[in-house]
Amino acid sequence: MIFSYRKLIVRLQYVFVFMALTIILYQVMMVVSDWIQPVNKYKAPTGHSVKVFGQTEHVSFDSNSISERLRLFYWYGE
Repeated sequence: MIFSYRKLIVRLQYVFVFMALTIILYQVMMVVSDWIQPVNKYKAPTGHSVKVFGQTEHVSFDSNSISERLRLFYWYGE
């Protein structure tokens, strides 16, 4: 079997160039994704916006009567 060092060097150069370009592309994609992503997506909205989900206490009703539960069912429409 004939072994050519020149072809081996050329192939290794292609592999190293490919790896370097892959790493550079990955780093560029990371910078772009950090640039696109909002700074704080859970911050309170400004202007006329309203935050839908809030950290409020859940109101529970202690009555277990059927009529009270039915009245609340029709009242809330759930």
